Amino acid sequence: VQLQACGGGLVQAGGSLRLSCAVSARTISRYIMAWFRQAPGKEREFAAAIRWGPNNTAYADSVKGRFTISRDTASNTVYLQMNSLKPEDTAVYYCAADEMGLRRVIATSAGSYDYWGQGTEVTVSS
Repeated sequence: VQLQACGGGLVQAGGSLRLSCAVSARTISRYIMAWFRQAPGKEREFAAAIRWGPNNTAYADSVKGRFTISRDTASNTVYLQMNSLKPEDTAVYYCAADEMGLRRVIATSAGSYDYWGQGTEVTVSS
């Protein structure tokens, strides 16, 4: 599995960005796809996730109502639409894939994810 993330950049507080993660995998429907983020000096934290099959999503409380995760089955791409950005959203954002796509509950721990993209940096200025 290969994951290629892009779309980061510098934006003012209150602005929006859309991150993309291109997924290369044989049987993509078996995966749960997620976005994590890591701010300087902090641990990597879960932001959002989506099942590739049934359209089931999960969000961290800190992003709920502002971020939307989606996937395009035609292009094998996962998106993270980020609105109403805050300075505390500043981080490197990583897309990740969990091959246990049939989990009853979407995992939110980084250790549950098997494949990672290279990260894309998001900076929100105040």
